[in-house]
Amino acid sequence: MSIKPDIRIQQEDFDINAEIKKLTQGRTDVGAVVTFSGLCRGEGDTLSALELEHYPGMAEAEIIRIAEQGIERFGLLGISAIHRYGKIEPGENIVLVIATSPHRQASFDGANFLMDFLKTRAPFWKKEHLATGKEGDWVDAKDADDDALHKWEE
Repeated sequence: MSIKPDIRIQQEDFDINAEIKKLTQGRTDVGAVVTFSGLCRGEGDTLSALELEHYPGMAEAEIIRIAEQGIERFGLLGISAIHRYGKIEPGENIVLVIATSPHRQASFDGANFLMDFLKTRAPFWKKEHLATGKEGDWVDAKDADDDALHKWEE
């Protein structure tokens, strides 16, 4: 059976439990499900929102490419990634990654692998909107995200 990643970029929020069910319902071969959900931080109440933009078409293609590598590399039974765009307020969901496999380590590795690539290689941009009402800066990439990615290239 060919495993196809479920990759979506959308403005709407998502339901984590419903997304897990999509990957596990009727599957008796799944022994592990690992999820990562990323939320918008308020940065000490200085942010009113993050505005996320992406390169339509290119972002989905890049995430699918990486997800397919994860399926092959870790023997995943399923993988899903949902990334939101638009204005997102503190406490709201930004991203969800789910990886399923027969055993826990493959699911942990698969979810980590996809998330590390999402943070560094997927064409998304974040702009801060400050609680003062002023528009903030575009958020720069973090060296720690690049460092995390390098462990997969060894």
